[in-house]
Amino acid sequence: MGANTFGRLYQLHSFGESHGKAIGGIVEGFPAGFELDMSLIKFELLRRRTNQGVFSSKRSEPDDIQFLSGIFEGKTLGTPIAFAVENSNANPKDYESIRDIYRPSHADYTWEMKFGLRDYRGGGRSSARETLSRVVAGAMAKQYLEKMGISITAWVQQIGDIQSEEKSMVDGKEIENSILRCPDAMAERQMLQRIDVAAKQGDTLGGVIKCSIRGLKAGLGEPVFDKLQALLAHAILSINAVKGFEYGSGFASAAMRGSEHNDEFVLKNAKITTATNHSGGIQGGISNGEEVYFNAAFKPVASISKVQKTVDNKGELIEVEIKGRHDVCVLPRAVPIVEAMAAMVIMDLVLLQNNNQY
Repeated sequence: MGANTFGRLYQLHSFGESHGKAIGGIVEGFPAGFELDMSLIKFELLRRRTNQGVFSSKRSEPDDIQFLSGIFEGKTLGTPIAFAVENSNANPKDYESIRDIYRPSHADYTWEMKFGLRDYRGGGRSSARETLSRVVAGAMAKQYLEKMGISITAWVQQIGDIQSEEKSMVDGKEIENSILRCPDAMAERQMLQRIDVAAKQGDTLGGVIKCSIRGLKAGLGEPVFDKLQALLAHAILSINAVKGFEYGSGFASAAMRGSEHNDEFVLKNAKITTATNHSGGIQGGISNGEEVYFNAAFKPVASISKVQKTVDNKGELIEVEIKGRHDVCVLPRAVPIVEAMAAMVIMDLVLLQNNNQY
């Protein structure tokens, strides 16, 4: 079954549960002879990890990664690259009281219906801790793509009802200097206030992450079922808590006329480009050389400490108050996950295109 495998030529096979022994994966298809910067991989894991502030889960994992195969003397061998990260701060006792309870808007009920049983410890494999393996594979892909002049940058565009200012170019350092990974300082202050109020009320907040991909040549993507935007949507919608995906002008295009929305071709410095970019850098499912950009909408985290009504596995109506360590707002930690999934999509397409003409 391929439910735990992502990609075609550049593949991630991921494994592990939230409170199991470890989280890890096997990356296949990474070209041989590439010198990986391990400090950059660790940096990406640091961006994703918990216990980063008022908005984040208090679970404190060091996320020390161990590579088991596929790398020799600092360079990739072209063979499977296996890695694992130990769950050193797991606390399954937090979940003992809900082992027979279906938590509202969690995967408890659906997983039990599918498999006949479930790992109740923090949601098991349905936990967002599973995304750690994606960040590792994405961090590797980002390094390879950067050597080709391709950059992938994501940031927090909205939390709750607070939206940051739209920017045509966002600097990565500016994002990392922000506790919420939001490049708009005024909006960030308002977002922090909203998060503080939600935390005191035992509630959570969702929002929107914007992602920009620059440096792609024209011609990347497959024209029918595996359109570039379709592959990105598949990748991003596979992230826990993502409820929506739009690229380019997205849903706003539904209110526009063709004369407003069309991106006219122009010549700039003897190069074909477009006067506008409502297409989001993609036309006919193939990159056109412009910036590719998309938005990912995240729902509020389902684990809230308010009393809620639900049922248990005996079909009895009960009330539940979820205990444990949970995020108030997952958006800042999800930024590297969005970048990682986008990087794996582009890496896969670049390798496929190398067999053609890229």
